[in-house]
Amino acid sequence: MSQPTTIARASAAGQAATKTLPPGALLPTTFVAIDFETADAEPDSACAIGLVRVESAVITDRVYRLIRPPRRSIPHTFVHGLAWAHLRTQPIFSRIWTEIAPFLEDAEVLVAHNAGFDRSVLHACCRQARVPPPDVPWVCTVELARETWPTLPSARLPSVALHLGIALQHHHALSDAEACAQILLAARRRRTGADPGTQ
Repeated sequence: MSQPTTIARASAAGQAATKTLPPGALLPTTFVAIDFETADAEPDSACAIGLVRVESAVITDRVYRLIRPPRRSIPHTFVHGLAWAHLRTQPIFSRIWTEIAPFLEDAEVLVAHNAGFDRSVLHACCRQARVPPPDVPWVCTVELARETWPTLPSARLPSVALHLGIALQHHHALSDAEACAQILLAARRRRTGADPGTQ
């Protein structure tokens, strides 16, 4: 028996409260999938963002932006391949916020693989930019994958994407965000019986 899907909503104070969908509940068809890459271990060090907008279960828009992080040291280059040379001339987060905010504001939910990480990065960058983060629920597709395909040996993004036949360039923010969107849509089809064959 599957467990409820955990959804987190940011309170006005910036702390996360949790909401849950009951087992078998319909998942949203209009949402934004989001993925960050970070320069270092601090959540304010976003260096790339990928956003995928889904409306009525169809991908309608994509955004990929590099971001100049607040520090020149990029110890996570080995993860995503981005170095200071790629990032030093890019806009800081506050400069791209005017483009990102409208993309997010009317989303029913934000969706991310390991949503706690991406939520913490978004909130830290918003604090640094002195703008309020979006007050919308989050769905974590790690938890969703575990509920929907419980026999999978791993809920890591590459494993779930491989299982579902989703193309993935792991740790490229847009590719990760699009895979995340496809996972939610696949889980929704499975819950509604539209795709009973994916075990």
